[in-house]
Amino acid sequence: MADRTEILEAALDCYPEGLALLDIKGRIVVWNRAAEAITGYTSLELLGRPAPEALEPLLGGAKPEEQEAGARERAGNGTLVRLEHKLGHEAPTMMRTLVLRDELGARIGLEIVFHPAESLDALPHGECGEDARTEADRAEFEDRLTALFEDFLQGGESFGILWIAVDQAPDLRRTHGGGACELMLGKVERTLTRGLRPAEEMARWGDDEFLVLSHERTSKMLAAHAQLLAGLTRTAEFRWWGDRVSITVSIGAAQAEREENLAALLERARNAMLTSFHAGGNQITSAQGRPSCSPS
Repeated sequence: MADRTEILEAALDCYPEGLALLDIKGRIVVWNRAAEAITGYTSLELLGRPAPEALEPLLGGAKPEEQEAGARERAGNGTLVRLEHKLGHEAPTMMRTLVLRDELGARIGLEIVFHPAESLDALPHGECGEDARTEADRAEFEDRLTALFEDFLQGGESFGILWIAVDQAPDLRRTHGGGACELMLGKVERTLTRGLRPAEEMARWGDDEFLVLSHERTSKMLAAHAQLLAGLTRTAEFRWWGDRVSITVSIGAAQAEREENLAALLERARNAMLTSFHAGGNQITSAQGRPSCSPS
């Protein structure tokens, strides 16, 4: 049976962004796989050592008090730094930092989270094949979503995102083909549409995923609405060659915040959906909460 250290290491390596933890002396104590991919430096090269010169813009050689001030400045959307990749090319990177403290408030280290800067302009979405209709719908929906977010940043009404994945879609697509899966997804889409509030919008956001733009005002209200849609989906009747296919969904709910950009909002919703899916499906996860089982 895996011990706590093995579980923690596995979790950190699954984290989609680069993650570095530094001790009080600036030595690297955690360097995950995403960090290796972004910089070219492996954990074997770095653990237990100060940052190499090429990574100084990211990991810094600042005094503790300067690092703490920098962490406060970078707490929003992050700070752009220009790394030198191990292979020698420039690697623009967005970073966020957090000072780590013990239970008495004493500073014990620094957490640095980072990702390639070129990914900022691309909004995350689900995997999409060559379905021209899905791509066109997504592009049109993306334009409306961008306009709404810009209005929100200027003081407009709050809104939230529900990222919905159909749990059975990958298996049905693999075992019975794309035609069967599309029929089931059409059934899910019509069922979800019946549960939308006035002025809410929904679009296919990938082969097996949907995105709902909701005007619920709080995270709690958004999660409650997600529960309603999940319950409605379970009532959908779908049969293939006489066999009834039970339908459930995994939903990630994220309420918009003015301290982030649109890509970050969608990424939070997607990560929450993946949390629900990997926990067994048929669940709702708020972007900053734990998965909760949908009522049967």
